[in-house]
Amino acid sequence: MVSVDAKQAAPAAGGKGLMLGSWAQRHLNLCFVAGFLLVLLTYLVVSQQFAVTSPVAVPTTTTHRKHQAVKSPGAGEAGVGLTQGDRGGEGKAEAKSAQEQQHEQQPAGPPKAEGRARGVGKRDDDGAAKPFDNGKVVCSASPFSYTCDVFGDVRTNGTAHTVTLVPVTSRTERREWSIQAYARFNMTGIPNVTVTQLDSTSAASPAPACTVTHRVPAIVLALGGHLGNYFHDFSDALVPLFVASRRYGGEVQLLAGNIQPWWLGKYEAVVRRLTKYEVLDLDHDDQIRCFRHVTVGLNMHKEFNIVPELVPGGVPLSMLNFTAFLRETYSLPRAAPISLTNNKSSPPVDDNKNKKPRLMLLDRGHYRKLVNVPEIVKAAEKAGFEVIIADPRFNVRVKELALSVNSFDVLLGVHGAGLTNSAFLPPGAVVIQVVPYGKLEPMAQREFGDPAANMGLRYLEYSISVEESTLLETLGPDHPAIKDPDSVHRSGWDKVAEYYLGKQNVRVDVERFAPTLALALDHLRRH
Repeated sequence: MVSVDAKQAAPAAGGKGLMLGSWAQRHLNLCFVAGFLLVLLTYLVVSQQFAVTSPVAVPTTTTHRKHQAVKSPGAGEAGVGLTQGDRGGEGKAEAKSAQEQQHEQQPAGPPKAEGRARGVGKRDDDGAAKPFDNGKVVCSASPFSYTCDVFGDVRTNGTAHTVTLVPVTSRTERREWSIQAYARFNMTGIPNVTVTQLDSTSAASPAPACTVTHRVPAIVLALGGHLGNYFHDFSDALVPLFVASRRYGGEVQLLAGNIQPWWLGKYEAVVRRLTKYEVLDLDHDDQIRCFRHVTVGLNMHKEFNIVPELVPGGVPLSMLNFTAFLRETYSLPRAAPISLTNNKSSPPVDDNKNKKPRLMLLDRGHYRKLVNVPEIVKAAEKAGFEVIIADPRFNVRVKELALSVNSFDVLLGVHGAGLTNSAFLPPGAVVIQVVPYGKLEPMAQREFGDPAANMGLRYLEYSISVEESTLLETLGPDHPAIKDPDSVHRSGWDKVAEYYLGKQNVRVDVERFAPTLALALDHLRRH
């Protein structure tokens, strides 16, 4: 039995329990709300940090840009900004405003049948704008050249001779490089190109807006210099340009400073195979061109030679590749010399049991002339060669000359530019270099001996004696150039060039020369 006091206490206890439960529920609700707000705040903070650090969220450059109302050399008749060909989808475009789109041509079809395009090419339109990273500038020096590779948001201003890397974030510092884009250091008459990496303060004075956006990489080079000398045409330009551009398969834009129209015309067939686009005149190009990768300068590894380990892009090239490229470019038919083992010439030369190996004798028209050409011809014919005398002139069409040289098995000449034609000989052929008096063997080996060997040719060297030099007659036996060539070398290059290259002719002792001819014939028999 429950007492009255107990009965009265029971409801009181129940009410207290209800009061305590209600308070706990309110406390729980407040904790839940506070927890939810804390989670939301944490989410917002983390999201903001992710937006800053994630590569996907790197900001692109502004799309609201003012364009310069100027014409661009080679940029189409309207002189407006064009989008150039893409190689493998490399470097997707940023989103464009309506104003920019009116300055940019719509995607074009494939390049013209002859492999040329005037600022127009293929384009990948997948709708995905890939952001720039901060980019980088990588510069390197060789014994002859200085080059810079610029990756990222790269802008060229031809008339200002500048190549500018525009950073995306503020984590950069300003740096500059001033280099000549020619393959040799310190050439007169060739302006430098300034490569600049902008710093974090560039927002106050931003880089000029793009007027032409290219989807192919670019190579900035300089002509002039020693070009016009046949040897230097190859050593200083054609070989380095082949090395720099071959990896792109034609999908590269060339911007040439100090442009030489005659040179581009003379070697047009080579240039056409290295780029599908018109070569732009850098000095008069007032467009702001945007690229994802620009190489400034040509790298000459060695004179008239290639060092495979130094070739960019991870694709090793050699002089064998260069000469094969020339044979393809000029449709040269012979890839091997005459075979004397079965008296048959390599196709498509007609088979002839009585056919002799052909020897081209280079007869220079000026200094370092062979003064007894008829005697040399007789000696070579006696050794078993068919001899043709050649004196290639400056204005000879390169294809005609290449086809002619390719038909020979031996090229013979005194040290000079004519031996550059060894590049057109079929692999396995023979080069005989007659080295003038004056301890010029190291130069002769470097400029023609080593390249010939790397082309797959048999190289033979014949160094004349002092008795075979006309210097003995003109200077006398007591002149330092005769009795002490080392002293002339110590006097400097000018004296070496004056005496041994500029004042000397050669009278070959045909009896002394006969063993060299025999070695050439023996090589062809064993080849």
